[in-house]
Amino acid sequence: MYKSYSMELAGRTLTVDVGRVAAQANGAAFMHYGDTTVLSTATASEKPREGIDFFPLSVEYEEKMYAVGKIPGGFNKREGKASENAILTARVIDRPMRPLFPKDYRNDVTLNNMVMSVDPDCSPELTAMLGSAIATAISDIPFDGPTATTQVGLVDGEFVFNPTSAQRQVSDLALTVASTREKVIMIEAGANEVPEDKMIEAIFAAHEVNQQVIRFIDQIVAECGKEKHSYESCAVPEELFAAIREIVTPEEMEVAVFTDDKQTREANIREIKDKLAEAFAENEEWLALLDEAVYQYQKKTVRKMILKDHKRPDGRAITQIRPLAAEVDLIPRVHGSAMFTRGQTQICNVCTLAPLSEAQRLDGLDENAVSKRYMHHYNFPSYSVGETKPSRGPGRREIGHGALAERALVPVLPSEEEFPYAIRTVSETFESNGSTSQASICASSMSLMAAGVPIKSAVAGISCGLVTGETDDDYIVLTDIQGLEDFFGDMDFKVAGTKKGITAIQMDIKIHGLTRPIIEEAIARTREARFYIMDEVMAKAIAKPREEVGEYAPKIIQIKIDPEKIGDVVGQRGKTINAIIEETGVKIDITDDGAVSICGTDMDMMKKAVDLIQIIVTEFEQGQIYTGKVVSIKEFGAFLEFAPGKEGMVHISKIAKERINRVEDVLTLGDVVKVVCLGKDKMGRISFSIKDVPKDKK
Repeated sequence: MYKSYSMELAGRTLTVDVGRVAAQANGAAFMHYGDTTVLSTATASEKPREGIDFFPLSVEYEEKMYAVGKIPGGFNKREGKASENAILTARVIDRPMRPLFPKDYRNDVTLNNMVMSVDPDCSPELTAMLGSAIATAISDIPFDGPTATTQVGLVDGEFVFNPTSAQRQVSDLALTVASTREKVIMIEAGANEVPEDKMIEAIFAAHEVNQQVIRFIDQIVAECGKEKHSYESCAVPEELFAAIREIVTPEEMEVAVFTDDKQTREANIREIKDKLAEAFAENEEWLALLDEAVYQYQKKTVRKMILKDHKRPDGRAITQIRPLAAEVDLIPRVHGSAMFTRGQTQICNVCTLAPLSEAQRLDGLDENAVSKRYMHHYNFPSYSVGETKPSRGPGRREIGHGALAERALVPVLPSEEEFPYAIRTVSETFESNGSTSQASICASSMSLMAAGVPIKSAVAGISCGLVTGETDDDYIVLTDIQGLEDFFGDMDFKVAGTKKGITAIQMDIKIHGLTRPIIEEAIARTREARFYIMDEVMAKAIAKPREEVGEYAPKIIQIKIDPEKIGDVVGQRGKTINAIIEETGVKIDITDDGAVSICGTDMDMMKKAVDLIQIIVTEFEQGQIYTGKVVSIKEFGAFLEFAPGKEGMVHISKIAKERINRVEDVLTLGDVVKVVCLGKDKMGRISFSIKDVPKDKK
């Protein structure tokens, strides 16, 4: 039965059609926000997937190019693999919803969002986030929702909810907040050094808007929601836990887990598993559940010790950061490099500079995002965690971590006018045991400074964790979580920023939301930790950007020419500009407004290219001195090329002080001579003289 529901959301109409399309999905919401249209569906398999110990949730965000009136590029003219924006959007949809499915649910679930039309003022990403929440809430899939999501901008000091395209362009904040009825469940932010108190205010302003949306969703669920289906629980039987505790006591598990060395801990757990496998050799059912059971036993042990005894696995205090180290210039010949180490987490970052023409071109649904000059790439090889796996390129996690670091650093980058370079930083994970994304922000900040990029300030990042008890007031916030505390804890709250304010946030949780006191404490903790990292470690490795780019980095000279003269510089079919490039070995980029960038490593050749361009675009005036090469000899004189594509003539009478009978008596092809401009002759040609060049110019 087809029903349609509408509400006003941030000054625009949000409409949800239920029962109109995709009737065979477990749940489907045909979403309309302004003219943005997204079909969101939720489907689940009938039975659990065998042999897995995790919830198999897949989230897809499909960008259809017809949504913005484009035909896809390439030979096939079809949409290809998901864009970076699509992957990041899918991750943002996934993060608030995953914790709300039953923890013992192993049925495959797919949330699909197909963008069919885009209104630039009504975010398709936000529409898909709401659509997935609604489709799942009205479906028969077990789900403890609904959730709602709001985007917040900061324009002229005022909050703007679900900002329009124009507002997003000038906003100092790009914040996305997802909520349940009671708590905040997901935060994602990029910010232009927004102070902590302002960020907290924005988060809870969005939370209030989310409550309006949840009431709207509740109305839809009440009228259209299906009864949730029963499922086969994959929880570990309590009898197995009891049997394990008889063989491995809680005290023994505590000794095995509580060490500051990841390899030692893993070896201890292997011994325990071997001991249990031997004990349960006759029970195949229990053997199949052994890995999950030991994992849960570890989890309970770690959580109890942290929450009740304030004891962390590696012995640190609750607010203590692991040992830190930083250095720059460890990789020779690259444009900039730095390494940042925090405990058993180690990132090496390498910075590369290039002309602006090498900025990344973007092809997607956002008409405003056509290119980006700063690219941050993050790699996570298997050796960083002591595993052996073939490299298959970056996955969704790697793309997400790279985007987070990129978002954190963009606010401190110089403008194109200040620093006319495209910039790429690559974070190579050498070792991983907790929050490599934040370590990559610290390493990148130093790498940029080492490369001579005049960033406004250093940026540092750190992550806080959380262990909760039975009530909202029973919790512990942990500064600088390691891998074990991330796996067994309830939160990974990453915050990056400068001393002035926050530049990026990403919050992942495994519980049903966070209270305001937890969020405030986590933000305060990360601020304190950032300051410590910047002052005590990063500043001692490199305190400020170097004055110049490195020896092996390309140098860039920028000049401005009359846009009407661009054709003269380029020449017919690029002949003139290619001649300059061939002669000087530089790279030349010209924009439509007449901005010319000359890029190279030989400063003398770069200056020569500048001189040649200046000659081409300058109006010739009597008395100007040029250097030209003889390219043609006639009976009446010689033609000189004084810039690619630019020639002038020296009449035979203007070659020498004395009378000469033949040009060849004085000049030969290829001679380079100084000439003075005499203006233009009757035929409009530029006329030169050799004999009238002032003596001090020869």
